[in-house]
Amino acid sequence: MKGTVGFCDGVARRDFIRVGCASLFGPAAYWSLPSLLGSAARAGENPGSADARSLIVVFLRGGLSTIDTWDLKPNAPAEFRGEFQPIATNVAGIEIGEHLPRIALQMDKFSLVRSFGHRNSDHGPADHYMLTGYHPLAGFNPGLSPNNQRPSHGSIIARQLGPRGSVPAYVCVPDVHPSGGAAYLGPASAPFSINADPNDPGFTVRDVLPPLELDPHRVENRQALLARVDRFQRTAESRANRGAKSVSVFRERAFQLMTSAEAKRAFDIHQEDSRLRDEYGRNSLGQSCLMARRLVEAGVRCVTVQHVDWDTHEANFTHLRRDLLPMLDGAMATLFRDLSDRGLLDNTLVLVTGEFGRTPRINNNAGRDHWGPGFTVALGGGGIQGGRVIGRSDARAEKPADDPYGPEDLAATVHRLLGIDPDGEFYTPEGRPVKIVNDGRMIRGLT
Repeated sequence: MKGTVGFCDGVARRDFIRVGCASLFGPAAYWSLPSLLGSAARAGENPGSADARSLIVVFLRGGLSTIDTWDLKPNAPAEFRGEFQPIATNVAGIEIGEHLPRIALQMDKFSLVRSFGHRNSDHGPADHYMLTGYHPLAGFNPGLSPNNQRPSHGSIIARQLGPRGSVPAYVCVPDVHPSGGAAYLGPASAPFSINADPNDPGFTVRDVLPPLELDPHRVENRQALLARVDRFQRTAESRANRGAKSVSVFRERAFQLMTSAEAKRAFDIHQEDSRLRDEYGRNSLGQSCLMARRLVEAGVRCVTVQHVDWDTHEANFTHLRRDLLPMLDGAMATLFRDLSDRGLLDNTLVLVTGEFGRTPRINNNAGRDHWGPGFTVALGGGGIQGGRVIGRSDARAEKPADDPYGPEDLAATVHRLLGIDPDGEFYTPEGRPVKIVNDGRMIRGLT
């Protein structure tokens, strides 16, 4: 950047000694490592549960066409059923879309809720509804409300369960969704956003891993420099606010984490075998799912993977066949297999969904539009019995035909499986009690 003084290794001096501190006292949808470590320590004072379970949310932003993937209707009229055919899975009697052949071989590890739906077909509000379990109030604008009206599932998990070890409780890959924040729960429950694509050949995690070419001794030298620069600030803090002294402690932990072998193993995806990376898929979705597995293996409570471009208003079948479904097929199939092979699946709940489905009726552009009233979500691991289909949609996949479920029920199910009481309450800064889940019920038949 123009005017910035740098070291010969290319790292800006000011940027490095102040790494991650810019948003420490300002509003943000996510928080830097030093503040996160401090908040995590406070959250960990009352972890609430010693359960080892974690959650991975694979959020297909834009809306997965579940009538073309999880719930095909081959007997519906052509303008509904579309171009794809169903194929058998490794569970007798369950069929899914033909362009998910690898996932079909992992059907025994997850289940499908086909009687799912909700009342909103707009991206922002529907995102919020699915990621929090609360329908937003009128006038909600996610672009103007980056911390959302209600806390996301990941933030609730971070608040109630706290961190395990030195890793954050809640991580977003490759970045945080506008409705993935902590809302009134504050920075103690906010996600740590990687803010980088794990598929990038030069991928690294700022605030956790220093540049690969940086010698650890240089880190120690800059740590000493930071201590000298901050001496007057620390004196002022000690006089004005004893609690502020904790900031330097947590920043110290940030430096320690940057040089720890454990942290490097957790965030350094380059250590993975190239064949496994190929199996996940050399794309953002595949490598983000691989990173999610690495993080839960290291102790992260919740990882949200956000993947975009699922808004197929035009050429739905071309985009799905050529681009989107091959990525999903490799990433999701390998994630379930990999978790199972490593003995992690029983303790890792995996949710795969978008904010809604797509219209059963194909539009004039060979696409499908937004459709909240009826779609399918996939859940596996973490206490879920695989190889099941819960509920059913009507003959054209327009809405649930029986036993309908919605975002409140999904939230209740997720939190119950993570050991969190959905009927518990939080308090807003104004002292108003708010239930963790708004009258949701467990989805029957999954466990």
